Amino acid sequence: MTAERVARIRQALEQAFQPSRLEVVDDSHRHAGHAGARDGRGHFDVTIVSPAFAGLAPLARHRAVYAALGEMMTTDIHALSIHASGPGEPA
Repeated sequence: MTAERVARIRQALEQAFQPSRLEVVDDSHRHAGHAGARDGRGHFDVTIVSPAFAGLAPLARHRAVYAALGEMMTTDIHALSIHASGPGEPA
């Protein structure tokens, strides 16, 4: 199930942003027993670099990622750490 979730997250972000760099790490194992993890949703860390983020404020970048992930934010993802940047910016 975890590999499937990572693949779905990658697919959604690739489709929305055509990133030059995309890393999706499942950190769910680090939160075993955590109250938020009891419902089966996971903890993920995303690093994404895309021209779509150029000129956007960090909050707008995060909102764009949440929108791209859509329903997964309520069905599959409990916590999401996002490192979003435009080309040439520190990731």
